[in-house]
Amino acid sequence: MTDHPTVRDRATKAAEAPSWVQVSYGAPPRDRGPERTGKVLGWVSVAALVALVAVAIGGTFAARDLAEKEAVNDAVSTSEVLAKSVITPELEDSLLEGDPKAIAKLDRVVGNTDAGVGGFAETTGIVRVKIWTADGLIVYSDEHRLIGKTFALGEEEREVLDKPMTRADISDLGEPENKFERRHGRMLEVYGPVLTPNDTPLLFETYRPYDVVQDRSALLWRGFAGVTISSLLFFTVLLLPIVWRLLDRLRRSQRQREELLERAVDASIEERRRIAGTLHDGVVQELAATSFTVAGAAARAEAHQDPGLAADLHGVAATLRSSIGGLRSLLVDIFPANLRTGGLADALADLAAPLRSRGIDVTLDLDQSEIDLDPEVERLVFRITQECLHNVRRHSGAQSVRIAWREQGEEMVLDVVDDGRGFDPADVLAKPREGHFGVRVLADVASAAGADLSVATAPGAGCHWRLRVPRR
Repeated sequence: MTDHPTVRDRATKAAEAPSWVQVSYGAPPRDRGPERTGKVLGWVSVAALVALVAVAIGGTFAARDLAEKEAVNDAVSTSEVLAKSVITPELEDSLLEGDPKAIAKLDRVVGNTDAGVGGFAETTGIVRVKIWTADGLIVYSDEHRLIGKTFALGEEEREVLDKPMTRADISDLGEPENKFERRHGRMLEVYGPVLTPNDTPLLFETYRPYDVVQDRSALLWRGFAGVTISSLLFFTVLLLPIVWRLLDRLRRSQRQREELLERAVDASIEERRRIAGTLHDGVVQELAATSFTVAGAAARAEAHQDPGLAADLHGVAATLRSSIGGLRSLLVDIFPANLRTGGLADALADLAAPLRSRGIDVTLDLDQSEIDLDPEVERLVFRITQECLHNVRRHSGAQSVRIAWREQGEEMVLDVVDDGRGFDPADVLAKPREGHFGVRVLADVASAAGADLSVATAPGAGCHWRLRVPRR
């Protein structure tokens, strides 16, 4: 035979196995408003900083690429201006024959260190100039050792001569025609067409260290980064007051919600008191009088030797007494008079009575010491216990319940433990089913009163509610 856990074992499991989930906190929400606002503003600031860093990193790569393209375009534009305004007017047809005068004429505008002549190379950062024929013959270079040498032109260079345009590429320093530029490191070569006086097309090619491009790129990027980061910072500064106002409105809305909740709870208590008074002074008294009348009629029927009628009347009287008992139990559920007259312990005992009538084992562990409690605290404890026991009766399927009320330091602690089916607190708090707002009601009531409410439960592990109330 399989051993089944006892009721006490199940209650112990319900109390110890699941982890605690905080439902409401010890300080009322209105007291934590500035703290919550500060936290939210902190998170907004962190999010803005993360966005700033992400944009800065992403913008760095994008801006550097864009700035590098702009720097290359600047080099292309400079070469086009030199080709049209400086080189073309100085070209001679005799340059194709290696005429020294034509070469010297170009040296004066280009600049030649060996000849001690300065030119545009000194002001533009260009370190090498070459002029090619379509056959790959170098007819001019500021490095005279290249003049008269023939090298094969690449496809791109030939395309520039066929379809006039200016292009830029990273120079391949491994090619033999570039051996004198290798000492300068990585180079950017820009080439485009020029025409001699008799319209012979030549290829005008300039070389500049790529550091010039990178310096120009860095300059452009710093300007872009400065504008982007300052814009983001300005946007963040503008956003913070808006967030503050939204949080302030949210806090006021929360405060209004709490006030409405308190009014609703107070109105509910007053309405329960009115209904309980009406039932007690009206229907219950009338049924009690009717029960006494029927019982008297049954006694008279027995005296007149009419046992059948007497039995029927006794049955009616018993039914009336049962109905009166049910109504009185309902009155306790609606509004326990003992909360006002007999104190909290008697009121909690009254709440346990309806569960016992349904066969649920209820254990009361109530601190009977003389503790001067604020009436608001007593109503809170009663309201939480009442809602917990309603949940036990409606949803849990529990066989036993333990209600404990004790003093612990500067707090009063209420424990309501059952061995029912339990639930997933995270799911219930986040997405309560339609018409099932008991847990949220508990949370709102406790939070509005500044109490600390937590629950330890899991599917199949029972439920343990714990309320901590500061002594007032």
